[in-house]
Amino acid sequence: MRILSMTATFGKLENQTLTLEPGLNVISAPNEWGKTTWCAFIATMLYGLDTREKTTKTSLAAKEHYAPWSGASMAGRMDLYWNDRYITIERWTKGRTPMGEFRAYETDSGLQIPELTATNCGQTLLGVEKSVFMRAGFLRLADLPVTADESLRRRLNALVTTGDESGAADELAQKLKDLKNKCRYNRSGLIPQAEAQRNALQSKLNELQALRTQSEQLQQRCAEAEAQIGKLENHRVALQYAAAQADLSKVEQAHMAVETAAKAMAQAEDRCANLPSRENAVEQLHRHAQLLQEQASLLQQWNSLPPEPQPPQVPDRYQGMEPDGALAQAEADTKTYANLEQASKKDYRILYPYPAIAAVLALLGILLGNTYAWIAIIASMALIGAGLLWHCIRKRKRHRQEAAQLLARYPGILPEYWQEDAAIYAESQRQYTQMLSNALALRQGIRRQIDAVENALNDLMAGCLSRDFLLSRNEIISTHDALTEARRAYQQASTHANAMDSMIKTVTPPLFPDELTCSETETAQTLSALKFETQQLQLRLGQSQGRMDALGSENALQSQLDSVNQRIAKLELTYNALDLALQTLDKASAELQRRFAPRIAESARNLFGKLTGGRYDRLNLTQELAIHTAAAGEVAIRSAQWRSEGTTDQLYLALRLAVANELTPEAPLILDDALVRFDDTRHSIAMEILRTEATEKQVILFTCQSREHP
Repeated sequence: MRILSMTATFGKLENQTLTLEPGLNVISAPNEWGKTTWCAFIATMLYGLDTREKTTKTSLAAKEHYAPWSGASMAGRMDLYWNDRYITIERWTKGRTPMGEFRAYETDSGLQIPELTATNCGQTLLGVEKSVFMRAGFLRLADLPVTADESLRRRLNALVTTGDESGAADELAQKLKDLKNKCRYNRSGLIPQAEAQRNALQSKLNELQALRTQSEQLQQRCAEAEAQIGKLENHRVALQYAAAQADLSKVEQAHMAVETAAKAMAQAEDRCANLPSRENAVEQLHRHAQLLQEQASLLQQWNSLPPEPQPPQVPDRYQGMEPDGALAQAEADTKTYANLEQASKKDYRILYPYPAIAAVLALLGILLGNTYAWIAIIASMALIGAGLLWHCIRKRKRHRQEAAQLLARYPGILPEYWQEDAAIYAESQRQYTQMLSNALALRQGIRRQIDAVENALNDLMAGCLSRDFLLSRNEIISTHDALTEARRAYQQASTHANAMDSMIKTVTPPLFPDELTCSETETAQTLSALKFETQQLQLRLGQSQGRMDALGSENALQSQLDSVNQRIAKLELTYNALDLALQTLDKASAELQRRFAPRIAESARNLFGKLTGGRYDRLNLTQELAIHTAAAGEVAIRSAQWRSEGTTDQLYLALRLAVANELTPEAPLILDDALVRFDDTRHSIAMEILRTEATEKQVILFTCQSREHP
């Protein structure tokens, strides 16, 4: 098979086309160009997209990883040359399944190719399953090592050991296993089924015997319960008969109780005939209690009244004065004191012009030239001045004495505050008078209320003591209550007697002597329990009989059990024969598998020797595809873990090419950056090997380097 061209809407590829040639195709492009995407696209077009794959923390599922970046639907086309004809395969998305639709047709005519389907396309075109192709003809740097796979192992084993890739030996082994599993596999298979049938038949026989024993026990218990029910029914009739006889005595007692109640009611009516009504007595008691409560409340108010206010202290200056008189006296004293102060300041004003007059007269005497005259004038003026001074001193002294008397009346108070002091005194007197008037009015009001309540109590009790009044009214109420109780008792007795009369009925005596002693309640409970038990027993009997009928005849079941046992014995012989045949085939296959590794190992050794320039001349391959190598001159042969990364890549490339040549000789060989870690020398050798491979098959090499080009 050869790929001619591809067109993909896949991941970052948006309707891009890649055209390929026969032989070696080297596609060199930088990282993130889409080389790995083209490789994934080739695998998807051939084998389809695994939509069941789930995204994990470390990797994306392919349906998400390669979803078109543009948001378009995933689709692709591949033109191929296969079996001497040109064909085209297409896959596209329809609905919610990526690449779920498939079509294969001849490129020129468009005729459908029925042998190619969505599921078998890759295996039909390449001849191997997807896992084999991905491990043989599909080489990527990330997974160059060949890992064990059952499909790969089976094909290599069949090819190397028998030369036939059809896997006939494996098919025979599988058929033997299938036959063996058909006989016995876990809980399925003919033997387990037969054993289950045998167990079911044995279980039915055991159940049938148990049901027969159970039915006999149920029938015996049913007979015992019915006999006990008969005794209890007779005991209940006996109890009812005795109760009826007792009811007759109770009826007579009930009528006697009616007569007694009627007499008591008549006596109570006589006692209440001349008494006030009960309502009046209750009302008087209520009124009495209300008045007592009011009296107690008023007395409490009286006792809680504050004492009468005390008169304020009267200063000596206001003794015997009314508030208004004190105000007038203070006002007059203030004015008098102010006048005295004014007069005291004017007492010496008369002397102010006297020195000037004396000087003028003296000057006049001097001018007149009469010495005696001016001396006489001066002497006269001195006498007059002395008299005036003495008069002024006395007048001022008198004013000061009067002012001192006024100050003494108001000790410690300045004259300008005398009127304010008098106003404070007058206000305290007025407040005291008002408080005294209010206190007297409150006391008088409470006193009047107390007198009114006491008068109402005297009127209510009609002059008797409170204790006697309460006793009489309570006695009236008790008498009326006794009448009410007598009437109620009479009514109850009458109702009871009428009920007893209606309950009288004729009851037949028991059929046979009663020997039971349980009460009627216990009898009813026991009867109910026994009847319910009898119903359950009958039901269980019916179920048992129905189950026995369903199980069938014991003889028939035993016959079937014998037949199944014989069949199990035959199947066991068959199973043992198949097991022996499978063991024999496994031994033969194991012997052949010992020749499995040499053929692939020889091819891989030759290729590895060429890649390394003849440095490595020994190579061993285990059945699990693990490789051990040794270079020339090395004594020990070692696993690939001992080699450098480049040498390991070359080792696994050699093994991959050997496996691909054996399993996919005509399928394209696809490499994705598989030669990145090769040095220049070994890289050149690898390219020569790939060119040689390209003469037999198509080789597609994706690389990020330019040295792959000649």
